[in-house]
Parts: sequence; structure tokens; C-alpha cells
Amino acid sequence: MTTHNMLIAPDFSPERFAGWHMFNTLIQKRANLNMHLNIPTSHAEQETVISEGDIQVIYANPFDAATLIREHGYHAVARPIGKSDEMVIAAAANSDINSLDDIKAGATIAMADNHDVKLIGLRLLEAVDIEDNDLNWSVTETYQAAARQVIKGDAQAAFFLAEIFHSFSRLTKAQLSVLIESALADISHVLLIKDGFPDTDILMDAILNLHNDDDGKEALTELGMPQGFEAMNEEDAEFMIDLMQTLLD
Repeated sequence: MTTHNMLIAPDFSPERFAGWHMFNTLIQKRANLNMHLNIPTSHAEQETVISEGDIQVIYANPFDAATLIREHGYHAVARPIGKSDEMVIAAAANSDINSLDDIKAGATIAMADNHDVKLIGLRLLEAVDIEDNDLNWSVTETYQAAARQVIKGDAQAAFFLAEIFHSFSRLTKAQLSVLIESALADISHVLLIKDGFPDTDILMDAILNLHNDDDGKEALTELGMPQGFEAMNEEDAEFMIDLMQTLLD
């Protein structure tokens, strides 16, 4: 039996790791497909795996999804229900930065290498007349490393994917102060399938019906998406890409 490759974008909290393996096991069993799960540890590793490997299925963040759809022959087929990609801007709890107004030109912002989080954060900072070139960027391997930089005072603030921020330990969150959390609702990670993948219908049937039984519900709960996935069409994908483009402009 042919083995297909599925890649999961690395921007999820560590507690979701087991959930993705549960997800993959169930999908293989129900679709009768061999799926090799690729979980890169960073965005740079993700790009290497995609460029070097034959990846048929990708769970991608919206910024990467736009490029993969427009330039690399993928199409969006599903997204998690009720799980939008929101972001948090936070500073150290013991710092003198208590609001966005306190972030000044020349400040250092720590963040993992996640383009959509950066775009949303910069759009939020427009309210206080701060732009990309006004800031120094410290790109870390993980969001946990970005949090440490802020807590140590090596960065004045950090951008976080909201789900990861809220998964931090109570001790970490106690040392951070949330300045703002986005509420866009229309931007989310999406499931992409390579054009020409022969088993799309079988795979999609398995994924869209995961929420209909206890084993599937358990896996989805582990992933923080208890309602499961909903189908996406080309129009849905284009709307989200246009929204991402609006953030870029």
C-alpha cells in the first residue's frame, strides 16, 4: 500500500502533540490509507520538509496556506469549527508597559516564526502608530522561548498565538501581562490537499465524520477542536486569502 505524507504546522501547544498522533491513527484506520505524520519543530524545518518531500496533506496556518494554494498546487478542503487563529500581545507583568501605548519605536518584540501572528499584531499596533520598521524583532524557535525573553527583560513585549499563550503554565502567565487579544474570527488554520491526490474523497469523509463517535471525539478534544472539521470550498479559501492580503496591505 502506498504511503502518503501529512504535515502538521508546528505552531500548536505541546499538549496537542498526542492528539495529532491519535488523529493520524484514526484517519489511517477509517480511510484505509497509510499516512506518515510529519511534525516539524520550527517553521524553517517545515519549509525544508515541504520543499524536499512529497507532502500530500498539510494542516497549515493561514499565511502559509495562501502561498501553498497560490504557488504550490494545494487546495483547501477543511478547517476546524469554532477555532480561529487569534493572537496575544503581552509584556512582562513587572515592566512599565501596561498598554499598547507604552510600546515605543525601538522596542524589541519577541515571537516565533509565524507570519500570520506578526501580521495581526502589526495591524493591532497601527492603533498606536507603530509599524514594522519601528520595531526590533527577536525571532525564537518557540513561543515559550519568546515568553522567557519578555520575562527576563530581553524583549519589551511578545506576540503569541492565543491558544499557545493560554496553554502556558500558571507561573508563566503570572509573569506576563496581556496588552490585547485579537478577535478576528475569520482566520484559521486550514487542511490542504495536493492537487491530484487520488484519495481525497475517502480522506475527507474520514476527517469530516470524526466527531460522530467517541474515539473521534476524544482525538478532536485532544486537539482543542471538539466540534471537528467543516468542509471548505475554493470560495471560502479565497475569502480568507483576501483577508490575509488586507492585513499585508
